[in-house]
Amino acid sequence: GAAMGARGLWALLAALRAGWCLLPQAGYLHPDEFFQSPEVMAGDILNLQVYYPWEFLSSSPCRTVVFPLMTSGVTYWVIKSLQQLDVCSSCINSYTLLVSPRLLFTVFSFMLDYSVYRLAPLWEADPWKALVLLAGSYVTLVFYTRTFTNTLEGLLFALLMVLVSSRKSGGSLAEPTSSPLIGIITTAGFFNRPTFLAFALMPLLYWAGLFVDSQKSIKTVINNLLKLVLCACFTAIVFITADTFYYTSMSLDNLYSIKKTSLLDVIGQLNEKIIVTPFNFLSYNLNPHNLALHGSHPRVTHVTVNGIMLFGILHILAIGAGFKLLKKYIYQLLWVKAHDHGSPGLLVHSEHSPALLLFYFVPLAFLSLFSHQEPRFLIPLILPLVLFSTSRNRAVKWKHIIVVFNVLGALLFGCLHQGGLIPCLLHLEQLMHSPESSTHPRHYTLLFAHTYMPPRSLLNIRERDTHIEVIDMAGSEEKTLCQTVRQQANHFTCDDCRVFVIIPGTVRATITKCGVSFKNETLIFPHLSMEDPPQIPFLFSANWRSQLGLYILQLDREQ
Repeated sequence: GAAMGARGLWALLAALRAGWCLLPQAGYLHPDEFFQSPEVMAGDILNLQVYYPWEFLSSSPCRTVVFPLMTSGVTYWVIKSLQQLDVCSSCINSYTLLVSPRLLFTVFSFMLDYSVYRLAPLWEADPWKALVLLAGSYVTLVFYTRTFTNTLEGLLFALLMVLVSSRKSGGSLAEPTSSPLIGIITTAGFFNRPTFLAFALMPLLYWAGLFVDSQKSIKTVINNLLKLVLCACFTAIVFITADTFYYTSMSLDNLYSIKKTSLLDVIGQLNEKIIVTPFNFLSYNLNPHNLALHGSHPRVTHVTVNGIMLFGILHILAIGAGFKLLKKYIYQLLWVKAHDHGSPGLLVHSEHSPALLLFYFVPLAFLSLFSHQEPRFLIPLILPLVLFSTSRNRAVKWKHIIVVFNVLGALLFGCLHQGGLIPCLLHLEQLMHSPESSTHPRHYTLLFAHTYMPPRSLLNIRERDTHIEVIDMAGSEEKTLCQTVRQQANHFTCDDCRVFVIIPGTVRATITKCGVSFKNETLIFPHLSMEDPPQIPFLFSANWRSQLGLYILQLDREQ
């Protein structure tokens, strides 16, 4: 009965994951969820007006194009093809541009569930309890349904753990296999995010330990290592070739129809400049000055803040278990030295908890070496943490706290956090592409202030359209913001010009000091800006909704 209940609960949570993706989720976690994949592909494949981040410019190629092409690129190519085939007249719209890549990532996220189901019995955990803990985590519901490179990193880490954790049904160690796949996944993960090596280190050492335990011949060991290296090299060549094509100005249309390009042209492009994006990424990020531009944090931020923010009590339980294990190991080491028995060693195969804790804390320690520390960098660690928490039923007595924590996390990051910006872009796209606007073309100026960077692709503006202008003021000070708003108000160039100012409710009072008047105010609720948080007393006033909303203000040209 308990097993059936757990299966039913997992199915319900899985349906919630897919359904919430389709609604869609309004929360905006970080600009990278758009600007490291969908935004770039929307420009390349759909020829929309987009903002290309510096990592995807040919002058500073730091991101591989392979994964964006295989994810957002494929989904955009599909909806483009459907529209060209007249399957649907308006397949390309703000909703499909937002949801189609997310839906693909949501489908991919069930690879995480598969990995937990496969791994749980090997680590003395109940598979269905582990699946419920995984599927009920807001990290799975929110982060793993978004187009982050960290999401792909987590999925590749999960597959790597499945490949290295082979055991026979009787519990004995199986023969180490899958060296070609291990080489492919490790290399692909490195090109996706070079930090993948921090996650791959312990699985690879664990896999190497299987060879020692299996007492294979030197010839077998060399044979497996050779397969791994050859497949890793082949995978690297594929990524380098694709990135070189992309960053040497070959259009994606040619990549999709490569037969139109002569072999000599291809070879010429390759000879001009070989591009290895992970090395450029490392060169940039190993410079402390560059990292400081993106924000510097104390080295303990991951351990003391981000881990708790993502995983709550599970992170605290892992830290407590880690300290106990370390204390026990030190005590054993001292005892062995006192009795002159040699080293006790750390038996990762016979004791599962130490190995799972190493899978969790070793990547955490490596990521903590860098000064720039964001919560999403840790989302791949959900897999070893779920396995550890469900082995020996460690998480059971904390289940009420876990439920409340994940409900609050899902509401905060899935609904509230910058939650008005995406609905705002969908609203503006419908407004600018309405039948009235199509019949009588108008010039639109969209001025965003004190919001996350708006992904232009969701406005569905054709590359050659010049009647829509987007101005991103970011977190501009009051003087600069008012100066820009007044300039827009004083320079209406046509009768059909429309100027919209998009600001959070917490900045609404500031905009009234600019000396301009507005009409057609639209309030999108909810919207929580942590950069401009609402004042607590206002939340208990009659006007509390305005503090948790995003305003679309139309400048009044008749003022």
